[in-house]
Order: sequence, then structure tokens, then C-alpha cells
Amino acid sequence: MSEIVKEIAQGAKQSSFILQTTSGSLRNKALAEIANALRNAGKEIAAANREDMDDAAKDGMPEPLVARLLFDEHKLDETLKGIDELVAMPDAVGKVLEERELDSDLLLRKVTCPIGVIGVIFEARPDALVQIASLCIKSANAVILKGGSEAKKTNEILASVIEKAGKAAGLPDGFISLLTTRTETTEMLRCHEYIDLIVPRGSNEFVRYIMDNSQIPVMGHSDGICHVYVDKAADLAKAAHIVYDSKTQYVAACNAAETLLVHADIAAEAFPKIEEELKKKGVLIKAFGDAEKYLASAVPATEEDFKTEYLDMVITAKIVDGEKEAIDHINKYGSHHTDSIISEDKEAIAEFFAGVDSAGVYANCSTRFADGYRYGLGAEVGISTGKLHARGPVGIEGLLTYKYLLTGNGNVVEDYAEGRRSFHFVEH
Repeated sequence: MSEIVKEIAQGAKQSSFILQTTSGSLRNKALAEIANALRNAGKEIAAANREDMDDAAKDGMPEPLVARLLFDEHKLDETLKGIDELVAMPDAVGKVLEERELDSDLLLRKVTCPIGVIGVIFEARPDALVQIASLCIKSANAVILKGGSEAKKTNEILASVIEKAGKAAGLPDGFISLLTTRTETTEMLRCHEYIDLIVPRGSNEFVRYIMDNSQIPVMGHSDGICHVYVDKAADLAKAAHIVYDSKTQYVAACNAAETLLVHADIAAEAFPKIEEELKKKGVLIKAFGDAEKYLASAVPATEEDFKTEYLDMVITAKIVDGEKEAIDHINKYGSHHTDSIISEDKEAIAEFFAGVDSAGVYANCSTRFADGYRYGLGAEVGISTGKLHARGPVGIEGLLTYKYLLTGNGNVVEDYAEGRRSFHFVEH
């Protein structure tokens, strides 16, 4: 193992022990000073970001992915608003979840606490670095970050500003670290003695690779193959507007819709309306089976398209016979991320809510709402499509675990085992 990466991981572990004892007010002060420092470094950050974007364009990166690199003044302002919202949120560390009296002088409490050291491997989005670091500070976790190499210059200046401002505010050495090479990522996966959780953001194959090559617990954020299902009881004007937003509002996001399902009873009327809306942004529609005859500009789709996260102005369209077929299709081909039904039928919505096995299941709204900031979580580390520990947008609560605190008065198990005392289990 690389000594440099090992030292970084060891330092993060030591930092985590200190962080878990810090007060919420200290962490809020650090976040406020970090926000101010980022604001003051805006010109330097923008200059580094322009270099990254120019390099990405020269290297032939697809335009939608280049767009994800952008960290201009507007993006900085949005990111700083997220930090302000985090500061305003109550401290979730040390929150009593349960309290139970085991005996008259024996009190058990279940209390939230930080996970410890979080390793996050994320895509080429510089704003994600700030969001992740801020969430980890708020939740008293140390963080080791590895961003996409395309954003290397931007990530380096952001991490440097955050580290300097955080330490000046009283956070310990090692509370944030940045890795920059693929080799360092591989080395990080071997640091199971020091890192408590890995959060990879990327494809299913990438997440599976991380799981197969590390003993560290992994909270996976895999593909965003999201669906919009237009039911026979849908308001078609509403449906067209929602599909348009789900597909085009930010096409490179993991919560952008990749597949459109339409009930057979309304296909002849619904598809042309939706197609007209999508044409405004030049969306290519890949039509599967009979859907093609209702879509003037569509090209044929194959089954492989149902498994594809386009991250581009492309969407697959298919006709289904009803809720059951829509649900079955989503559960088979989707990534369990976010899926939406458009319908005015409450029973159809209830069936969809119960049957779709995804982290986010919506009715009559865009899939693009799947976001920690929009959920009021104060941004997100990622979106977990698994079912254990945390699911959906992972905010502060997803970065916390709990421990049991038991307070007695000289109590010993022998007294209870031999019948001199007994438990009475009273919930407080």
C-alpha cells in the first residue's frame, strides 16, 4: 500500500475521533467561514475551472459532460446557498432516537453519531466536492475525496480553500483530503482499517468494481435509468410538460428520465403531444415496437436501449398495457433510482407507489426532484439505490449511525440473572 495514501487515511481516522467530539456551533462556524473563503476565492476558482473545461473540450469530451464541469459564478452562488441552509439546520449529531428505562436506575438511550471516515469517489462535478465536504463537516465525519480527473484543477483549489478555512475555524488536521490519481483510488480501497464507508458515484459496473475490490462497506450510487409512465388517466398537457422537464432540464443528471412508457389506450394522442414538446430541445426519440407508428421523428429502439443511461438528448419510448406492465418493466430494466407516474387516477398511483421498487417513486411530477437540496436535506453525498442504511438522496442523516448509551447506578447482570432484580422496560 502507498505510504502517502495510508498516511492520509490514518490522518482522517484520527481527525474523525476529534470531529465526533466537536460542538454543532463549531462546525457551523467552520461552514460559515468556508463559505466566505470560497466567495473570496471566486475568481481563482473560475480561472481553474475554465482550464478544466478547455482541456475537456480539447480531449473530445461529449458536450453534456463538459457542461457538468462548469463551476461559474452562478454555480458558486447556488453552492454557497446550500452551505447557508446546512448552517441553519439543527445539529443532528447526538440526537436521542429512543430512550428506555430498563430498571428504575438503568437508562438506555439510542443516540446518533458520525460514521467516522467517509471515502467518496465522484464524477467530474466540482460543485459535488463542496456539497460532500459540507455535509461531512455538518455531520462530524472526516472525508477523503476523489473527483473526476477532468475537474482536477477546480477540485484542487476548492479542497485547498475548504481545508484552510476549516482549520482556521478550529477543525482538526485531516478533516478533508483530496486524492487525484486512479492509483490512489485503488490504494484507498485497501484502507479498511481507517475508512468506514465508501460512497462511489458512477455506473453499475463501477460500483460493482468498488464492492469487489474493497473490504470497506459500500453505499452504491449506480446508473440513473429513470422512467416516466403516462397512464391512461393522465392529463396530457401535464404529462408533456413533466416529460419535457424530466428529460431536458439537466440532461446529464442521474435523475433525468431515460425511458418513456405510455398506456396503450392513449398512445395515439399522447405520443404526438409529448413528441412536440421534446422537439423544442431536439430530443431524439427511440421508439420500441408499436410506439414508432405514433412518433413522426422517432428511430427504432432495441431492448438494449432500455438498459442505457444516455445522459444526452435521447429517450426511449414504449407502449404498455397498464400499470402492471409499466411496473414490471421499471423493476426489470430500471436502476431503482427514480420513477414517476402521470395520472389523475388515485388507485393507479397507489398501485404504482406500492409496486415500483425504487428509491424515489413519484406521481405527477418530474424525476428531476430526486435531489438532496430539493428534499431539504442540505444537498447530498449521492443517491443510494440500495436498501440498507440509507436510500435515495443521502444527506446528513445518511452520514450518521447510532450508538447505545447505558447509564446505571452500580448495576450488575448477576443481580438480574439470579432474580434479585428484574427488568421492567419502560419507554420514555
